[in-house]
Amino acid sequence: MDTDKIYGFNFPTPIRFGAGAINELPDYLLRNGLNRPLLVTDPTIAELPFFKEIQRKLTGRGIDVIVFHDLHKNPVKSDVLQGGDVYRGNNRDSIIGVGGGAALDVARAIALRAHHHRDLFDYDDLIGGDIYVTNEIPHLITVPTTAGTGSEVGRSAIISEDETKKKRILFSPRLMAKIVFADPLLTMDLPAFVTAATGMDALTHNMEAYLAKGYHPMCDGIALEGMAMVAAAIEKATKESDLQSRSKMLLASLMGAVAFQKGLGIVHSLAHPLSSLLDTHHGLANAINLPYGMQFNYAGFEDRFDKMAVALGIGNNDGDKVVDYLFELNTRLDLPSRLSSIGVQKQHLAPLSELAYADFCHPSNPKPVTTEDFLAIYETAF
Repeated sequence: MDTDKIYGFNFPTPIRFGAGAINELPDYLLRNGLNRPLLVTDPTIAELPFFKEIQRKLTGRGIDVIVFHDLHKNPVKSDVLQGGDVYRGNNRDSIIGVGGGAALDVARAIALRAHHHRDLFDYDDLIGGDIYVTNEIPHLITVPTTAGTGSEVGRSAIISEDETKKKRILFSPRLMAKIVFADPLLTMDLPAFVTAATGMDALTHNMEAYLAKGYHPMCDGIALEGMAMVAAAIEKATKESDLQSRSKMLLASLMGAVAFQKGLGIVHSLAHPLSSLLDTHHGLANAINLPYGMQFNYAGFEDRFDKMAVALGIGNNDGDKVVDYLFELNTRLDLPSRLSSIGVQKQHLAPLSELAYADFCHPSNPKPVTTEDFLAIYETAF
């Protein structure tokens, strides 16, 4: 810690956590004078029984619900523009995002779009667009249904360009949800693959946040505890799901997203281009790249890896075993550890490397990374 420096720490919104927490949603809306919400979700969740039950309980209390679910797995600008038109055209008074990262990112971006009328990507944080986020934001509520992205407690939305698939980041503290209803019962029926892949996303968030540059001991402590929760629960949640393991994974996901306000790193920069170029599931992209990214970061940060080894249950002074642990964890979860196994071809590696270098996550990586470094890592992972 530099005692000559002033540090700023910001932590997130109220969270209602626990089995059955979603049942509090109708009363919350009515207490806050809200009765015309736009429910934003993805096409799959929109057809699931638990989502229809949420709708039924809201309409049963006289709440006028409209659902918007026309969005892509990796959301694009046109999704947000269409959702914004639905919000304004139907005189909505609030937005409830229900789902994983895609639905919650689109819900947050629609909230931005409601009263901000510049081109959507004028608000891109990477070009200083957050200075334009000055108007009112509709009352935003988030309801996670996966334990991975942690988008429910975030202040940003990642939206891609329709044509190029380049990812843009819309960010402002104003975009934080007013409240989160985190109910592990909504995650109980996730398929094994989705549970494993999103769980590895949560682990990646915690690990990269812990290693990220900068001084933020609160985030570091949360990240270490988040890693411990993933290590204790991810296999059980994937293979023999129960409420205890699902609850731990949902908490670990929330914690990872709180922690990564400190920053992310090389693994996300390796993963993002796979989603952009090849439409790879984000959690799967992180799972494959996590061991290789940690291998790159190990030298020079042995003390941090030793602490992560304790959190992961590997042992004391065993930081040199973390990478092997990650390879073994992917195997135990039936996730691949090679890019070639998910359709990546040799000719993809160079363009992937260029996209990775252009990504917004690696500047907070503890080590600097070049395009050549990214190419070498991709070649090792291939």
